[in-house]
Amino acid sequence: MVKISLIEARDLSEAWFLCLRQTVNEGYEYKIERGSYAGQYRKELDFVVVQVKKPGLRPLTPTVPPGVPPPTSMEYVESYLPYLMTAHKAEAEQYTYGQYLEKQINEVIQMYKEDGYNTNQAYMAVGDKKTISLSDPPCLRGIDTRIRDDKLHFMVYFRSWDLWAGFPSNLAAIQLLKEYMTSEIGVDDGELIAMSKGLHLYEYSWELARTAAGMG
Repeated sequence: MVKISLIEARDLSEAWFLCLRQTVNEGYEYKIERGSYAGQYRKELDFVVVQVKKPGLRPLTPTVPPGVPPPTSMEYVESYLPYLMTAHKAEAEQYTYGQYLEKQINEVIQMYKEDGYNTNQAYMAVGDKKTISLSDPPCLRGIDTRIRDDKLHFMVYFRSWDLWAGFPSNLAAIQLLKEYMTSEIGVDDGELIAMSKGLHLYEYSWELARTAAGMG
């Protein structure tokens, strides 16, 4: 049976620490047969829903205990943001999220401004029929949006999600995107709900995760 984990957090930092604890304690341990780090082991939650009620609270990145290397920084997040929002692609990159999202971001903004807030069509997809053939397909697959009570909420889905190295940078950048869209639409900032059937920790990060989460 697939176990659904629901994690409710105040901000992005708390969400990360709660996910670390749950993945260390309850993650399914297995050997990767295909994909990144094939042949190595990871711990993974079956399906997780992470509800962050105040994702805009600063800092957007977690502050880790002394002796634990930080998983990210705001400097990195800000350098990562164009990868999320623009179609620019470096020569060695197979894809960027921005190549799919750039035009959709503007479409969603205009949809809300011109047609009103009561719609279920303001969804931004990542990927196309060719991505299944990539050696490393996009992990983020979609950003759904909703405006309720004059607040813009995001619902995002990751097919696979590295909890240690990906989660903190991904959500901080997605929150910055949400803040940009709220300012363009003229509404307030809302919740961030993230879902994945592949939130995981690679073996190299297991002890780091235990220490960061205060689990010894």
